[in-house]
Amino acid sequence: MADQPDNLILVFLRRIDEKVDRLSDDIRELKGRMAAVEENLAGVHRRIDRVELRIERIERRLDLADAPH
Repeated sequence: MADQPDNLILVFLRRIDEKVDRLSDDIRELKGRMAAVEENLAGVHRRIDRVELRIERIERRLDLADAPH
């Protein structure tokens, strides 16, 4: 009977270890996906910046822009 509690504890520890491994894998995947989202967002910001520059240039050509300060 003395062996049974030890084995039960080992069973629970192995289950916990498996769950921690799965969580670690999930976090690794989420980090990769988050990095991809950040890269895509940076690309969107670059495109918006270019559009803003083009709009400013168009406004200057049409004399729609305010005078620079």
